[in-house]
Amino acid sequence: MQLTVADVPERERFEARDGDELAGFVTYQLTGAIIAYTHTEVIPEYEGKGVGSTLARAVLDDARAKGRTVVPICPFIHGWLDKHPEYEDIVARTTRKVR
Repeated sequence: MQLTVADVPERERFEARDGDELAGFVTYQLTGAIIAYTHTEVIPEYEGKGVGSTLARAVLDDARAKGRTVVPICPFIHGWLDKHPEYEDIVARTTRKVR
């Protein structure tokens, strides 16, 4: 499996693909320099293969590269961030306690 992750702005989501096959996606809402990640979904055939983590790292690296502030509404992204404090500097602090 070789995943590629790309922003698909017309669908307001990042998609992870294994070749031509959709493996998962993260939806978002973008307002200026603030990006809220709202939902992460991994296609059942790809569950347990690291697709969610690959997506999380890709979307957060993209946000950092573009100077955006992240609002982690999605429970998966929120939980992933708890395990990866190296992204704390781009997360809106007031949302860190919301569950």
